[in-house]
Amino acid sequence: MAHYSRISQIVIDVPGGLHAREVEFWQAATGSPHKRHERFPEFHSAMLPGDDMGLLIQHLQEGESRVHVDIHTDDVEAEVARLEALGAQRVQQVNHWWVMRDPAGLPFCVLPDTTEAMQAHNAQLWE
Repeated sequence: MAHYSRISQIVIDVPGGLHAREVEFWQAATGSPHKRHERFPEFHSAMLPGDDMGLLIQHLQEGESRVHVDIHTDDVEAEVARLEALGAQRVQQVNHWWVMRDPAGLPFCVLPDTTEAMQAHNAQLWE
């Protein structure tokens, strides 16, 4: 099925004890204030100057610090199937998105976005 997708944000995952310091660091490093999400308080995010790229600092309940990317799409199932055909694997569905692993085992997420937000000037159309 035809759909759009794009890498939308870089996510920095950090354990709880480092989260506040990490938010403080990246706010200063990017010059962009990071706001706590109302619905998901373990996330602090900011839009970076430029071409619609976000930076998200995620408080991990467990695990070590890491970085991953979020892919936004207007059709999650079509995008997940496309990525599986390329060698990715589904790990876990969380709410309305998928946590996946690329062929090297690195995590990334596929999240829904609106068709209005995904256009030819800022996303890839897959036929």
